[in-house]
Amino acid sequence: MFRRTRRLSLIAALAATAVILSACAGSPEPTVTTGTGTPDPDATLHVGLVLEPTNLDIRHTSGAALEQILIDNIYEGLVSRTQENEIEGRLASDYTVSDDGLTYTFTLNEGIQFHDGTALTSADVVSSYETVRTDATVQGNAEFAKVSSITAPDATTVEIVLTEPDQNFLFTLTGPAGLVFKTGDTTDLKSAENGTGPFTLTRWNKGSTITFARNDDYWGEKAGVAQVEFQYIPDFTAGVNAALAGDVDVLTAVDPNLAPQLEDSGEFALTKGRTTDKATLAFNNQKAPLDDVRVREALRLAIDHDALVEAVGAGTTLYGPIPELDPGYEDLSDVISYDPEKAKTLLAEAGQEDLELTLTIPSFYGTTVPKVLISDFKKVGVSLEVNSVEFPTWLEDVYTNHDYDLSFVLHVEPRDFGNFADPDYYFGYDNTEVQRLYAEALAEVDPDKSAELLAQAARIVSEDHAADWLYNGETITAVSPIVAGFPEDSINSRIDLAGVTVSTDG
Repeated sequence: MFRRTRRLSLIAALAATAVILSACAGSPEPTVTTGTGTPDPDATLHVGLVLEPTNLDIRHTSGAALEQILIDNIYEGLVSRTQENEIEGRLASDYTVSDDGLTYTFTLNEGIQFHDGTALTSADVVSSYETVRTDATVQGNAEFAKVSSITAPDATTVEIVLTEPDQNFLFTLTGPAGLVFKTGDTTDLKSAENGTGPFTLTRWNKGSTITFARNDDYWGEKAGVAQVEFQYIPDFTAGVNAALAGDVDVLTAVDPNLAPQLEDSGEFALTKGRTTDKATLAFNNQKAPLDDVRVREALRLAIDHDALVEAVGAGTTLYGPIPELDPGYEDLSDVISYDPEKAKTLLAEAGQEDLELTLTIPSFYGTTVPKVLISDFKKVGVSLEVNSVEFPTWLEDVYTNHDYDLSFVLHVEPRDFGNFADPDYYFGYDNTEVQRLYAEALAEVDPDKSAELLAQAARIVSEDHAADWLYNGETITAVSPIVAGFPEDSINSRIDLAGVTVSTDG
């Protein structure tokens, strides 16, 4: 059996975490912030964020803007994940997985209470997960398709049985699907909450701020600050101005172009955090001439990825569909290089010397990436027209109707390689070997062997040039010296604030 202790290890979300990245002439090097002074347990932490949730019902509403602030802070699941995307226990003190990968047994920590004072038992877990399994309107319903039963042998034990092994199931439980809610609760989750986390919701001034207070009755280690105030500042320049004015202690999603203002002020240290954001240049694999692998390879050869990353200002090169923080990652830079002359040769072989293509891109991504692509493609004889559209239009034309040549989207979801194993996905990529390897990876009980299968499949996808991965996104965060413990990686998907402290002096 596989045992894990507590410390061991869609599209709506695309828009929810999209940050407009603009050109930058040299972004700051990351600086680790440790904080100075004496932590003040009565302090308020002020955090600047970009995207505000439309409502707080994380059970029925998708989007990283919700997960970012609610998971681990307000609501908790049996398991959670670290900044490195490793799985660890949360409400569960430990868990076991049977040798056949079908039975998951969780043991609950002691003394867990909902914010209304009601004790949590295994029955609450069962009812929460049964709702996910049976209600198609609840987030994670599709990921529970392999769940055959959810039972509570006693008040502190939960047993989940699958119909077939699913290597991603535990990871699914780290998201909205795995959160535990009080049985029969009548709380209006759109504007209120009744979680088990280290913070409670105290105020939501829509269009402005959301405020959390420390839960002094929390079952685990108490939060390091008395309050957290999230300030929603969608304009990047306004966010920098708010930081420089002392209105926020931490500013997330800093525009690389504006980062030097914060660094030069001497009032903030800047960190660069890793993410699972894959800046994907999608090729319509089912549409001529992009159904020709020579054309797809030529387009990838035409792109100067290093120069593009420099222009964007925050990111690292990525030559395949799996980012560093996900299982199956492998450096695939040997698959493709910057070679305009070879690109011209391939286009000539394919009879596409004077190729004209259209790039359909959601308007909130700005112009930096399209400008680079226009310039690079022009050098190999490809004319690129940019069609900048509102996101609902992109969803209709590209995602639903597959009516496009090229598209650019920041795919932010972790462990989403399955999109390349789905021929009906908007990429239109259909490779039976990739589909077989992905199915085997999910069914493989050993995580290391599963990752090896994913790596094999990812290499095939890259060698087929099913898409181009322009870069792996990074987030720049500005942190005041009085703040310690603020997360660096994966903060566009969640920010666990329990361990953050604010000092009385800098």
